[in-house]
Amino acid sequence: MKNSYAVVTGASSGIGEQFARKLAAEGYRLVLAARRRDRLDALAAELSEKGTECVVFAADLSKKEECYRLMGELGSKKVGVFINNAGFGDCGFFLDTDVDKELAMIDLNVKSLHLLTKLVLKKMQAQGGGYLLNVASSAGLTAGGPYMATYYATKSYVASLTRAIAQELKDKGSKVYVGALCPGPVDTEFNEVANVEFSMNGMSAEDCVDYAIAQMKRRKTVIVPSFSVRAATTMGRFIPQNLYVRITGGIQKKKRDM
Repeated sequence: MKNSYAVVTGASSGIGEQFARKLAAEGYRLVLAARRRDRLDALAAELSEKGTECVVFAADLSKKEECYRLMGELGSKKVGVFINNAGFGDCGFFLDTDVDKELAMIDLNVKSLHLLTKLVLKKMQAQGGGYLLNVASSAGLTAGGPYMATYYATKSYVASLTRAIAQELKDKGSKVYVGALCPGPVDTEFNEVANVEFSMNGMSAEDCVDYAIAQMKRRKTVIVPSFSVRAATTMGRFIPQNLYVRITGGIQKKKRDM
């Protein structure tokens, strides 16, 4: 691990920050990517004091050229773990929500994640192995989410893409792992950006990441770090999908009404 890097996008807060801390504790060198350089610098300084080599990469990864610039930064570095975490959400009546924010969400949550997934997996395949974890959401395992329509759609894309690629890699006998982390509510800055309040208590980012890393090492393809959320998504498979969407919509609407 001391000779390989863990790359974390969206590393300036929340789940991404916790991944950085946990992977540093496991002995990885780090590449920390996010828009907010000041937060990355503070995290890198803290981890460096504990002996972790950190590379700070400030970038807006919703832009394709910045994704390629990140891959250029990685260059010949051996990447043992890549946490594809950068993303955000929004909540509201679809006819009222801001289209520019939604298109930016699609750029980051879908297009950039897709591009980085392809580029990183090619790199890992060439180097003979590695772990890539796409951060999706339990929202990506449902039929749809009224009042968070675009966010649910982006995370459905991530979950679907990841499961398909995982099977392709297994068919090929590849040593490269790809999985999708699909958490329910997590106590992060997500709410503030998405203009929502969770209708249930969220788990801590630390607990979410601990579970994710353990399941990643077991090469679990879809990782849902909460028994209640696992139960809900499993039960959803047996409920008529139009009913499931109505139930989900009722839950999302309550968030806006809080």
